[in-house]
Amino acid sequence: MDTLTIKSPSFEDNGFMPKKHTGFGEDVSPAFHLLNLSDKAVSLAIIMDDLDIPFISAYNHWLIWNVPPMEEIPENIPYGAETRTGEGTLGNAVQGLGYGRHRYRGPKQPVFIRNTHRYVFNFYVLDCYFELDCNSTKKELLAKMQGHVLQQGSITGKYKR
Repeated sequence: MDTLTIKSPSFEDNGFMPKKHTGFGEDVSPAFHLLNLSDKAVSLAIIMDDLDIPFISAYNHWLIWNVPPMEEIPENIPYGAETRTGEGTLGNAVQGLGYGRHRYRGPKQPVFIRNTHRYVFNFYVLDCYFELDCNSTKKELLAKMQGHVLQQGSITGKYKR
């Protein structure tokens, strides 16, 4: 299996995310470039987690699946359970419940949190599309993906209030 490499024009891996991609700015999803994407890919899933919430291993901010295989994920994926952005873009991708919403939710630490947080974007290249309710959670998506992952890659962005 070839390694899936993820890059973003907005930030380097383990670099700081621009305010634009946070709840303190426009709160729009970053663009991504996928390198070495398998030609056997049927769909993609993306899961974004905050790794630095005390007493929790990872706090889910975003999940999207049934993204058509593409080497360039556009910035500012529309809000809503179904993206239906038209042919040639995200097709019929579905955004599940991350952070309690059907959308990308960027970093937005409360006033009392002053330390840097890490946000990991995990990308999964899958061999199928899923019939999965839009109110599904990260746990349900991960369970459904079992046995269907062809490749996996990630990129981590940091943010400090």
